[in-house]
Parts: sequence; C-alpha cells; structure tokens
Amino acid sequence: MLKSGILNPEINSMLSRVRHTNTLVIADRNFPFWKGVETVDISLVDDLPTVLEVLTAVRANFSINRAFMAEEFNKVNNSETISRFSCGLDGIPMVFESHLELKKRVPGSVGIIRTGDTVQYANLVLESG
Repeated sequence: MLKSGILNPEINSMLSRVRHTNTLVIADRNFPFWKGVETVDISLVDDLPTVLEVLTAVRANFSINRAFMAEEFNKVNNSETISRFSCGLDGIPMVFESHLELKKRVPGSVGIIRTGDTVQYANLVLESG
C-alpha cells in the first residue's frame, strides 16, 4: 500500500509509462476530451485540484525537460496568476505557442490529467527529461 507521494493508482500508472521525451498533459477543467488519449479526471469542484497543485505533486518524482503552454495564457491572465505559474515551473524551460499548436501535441501524449482549474489556458504539456 502506498503511504506517500501520488496515491492515485491511475496517475501512478500513467507516470510510470512516460519515458524520455514523452509528454504528459495537466489540463484545466475546460480541456476537451481526446479520443484515444488516456485521461484521468480528478476534477472535484471549481479549482479543486488546480493545475499547479498537480504539477507540484508530479514534480517530486518526474523529470521535466521542458513545458509547453499556450501564449494566450499570458494575454488573458493577470500578473499574479502568471507569477504563480512562473514560480511553479521554476527551473523548467518554457515554450509558449498558440493554443491551436499546443493542442496538436495532445494526441502524442501518454495521457491527460484533468483538474478542476478555472484559470484560462492553464494547460501544461510536460516533456519528460
């Protein structure tokens, strides 16, 4: 029985299948369903859990080479929100691209963890290191 770390068995399974340069998506509550891409939906209510909370849990045992976000994130969110994400992604090289380009990365991902986050364009595509 797991006593620490990520306790969700589906997320543990997903993380264990991510290899070098594979990607994993941590998505907000509005992220669309992707047929053929394993999705673990852990949304409970608005903002529970958040993308940053899941990122913090995943970072403990997951090597992240770089992260991709939609450039629209920086256009629609306030400086406080942008700063929180910057701190949460500290030390991880960031690539900002259009939301449409970001979504093109999803079909090649090992899986999606869907959260209850209400921050606009809070979706992360994490490339393993």
